[in-house]
Amino acid sequence: MSSNDKHPVKVSSKQELDAFLDQVSKAPATLNTGTEGRLLFALDATASRQRTWDQACHLQSEMFLEAGKIGGLQVQLCYYQGYGLFEHTGWFNNTRALLDRMNRVSCVAGQTQLLRVLNHALLETRTRKIQAVIFIGDCLEEPADKLARLAGELGLLSTPVFIFQEGNELVAKRAFKEIARLSGGAYCSFNAGSAQILRQLLAAVAVYAAGGPKALENFAKDKSGEVLQLTHQLKGR
Repeated sequence: MSSNDKHPVKVSSKQELDAFLDQVSKAPATLNTGTEGRLLFALDATASRQRTWDQACHLQSEMFLEAGKIGGLQVQLCYYQGYGLFEHTGWFNNTRALLDRMNRVSCVAGQTQLLRVLNHALLETRTRKIQAVIFIGDCLEEPADKLARLAGELGLLSTPVFIFQEGNELVAKRAFKEIARLSGGAYCSFNAGSAQILRQLLAAVAVYAAGGPKALENFAKDKSGEVLQLTHQLKGR
């Protein structure tokens, strides 16, 4: 949501979506190691996101449910809110249990804590490999250089960060794009008008983390052109 309600946020353009999918196609391939894929799902739960929180929870629920259909995915919920409150769950392979936990989260006024999210992702992936990190947020109040350093470390560990920005706040947008680039992930902006494509892209990243290119190809058969394009780019990996 834009910080200035007088200037409505535009839905991501076709060019932006194409760029996002091109970046996804260059992310580290998910390998079939016989173990479950792991996805860290991080959320900004500060007050600026309150008005669209219910819709966001619905989209995120569908992402978890879609990935759950193919199995092989563990998801950890991570969020920040208030002043210094940072929480993360254990690793869930029970979709409903994770959704129950997510639906108990509410937005509380406070500052962003993306540094803590990225530090946590580094700790987790050094313990056991994380296939992807998804972050959904709208603004940023932290030093871009420190965030870039952590993103670069995640990139070296082949743990890409996929960032979905609600709105188009420019300071955050610049930093989010750099985090995605340095980690080997991708960036995309969204608002209420782009809910359908956001739903599909979130699910596509989750399915890819769980089962790799073949699972994504099966998922994309009846989906939008953007998801089909992603499938074609990942074929043969």
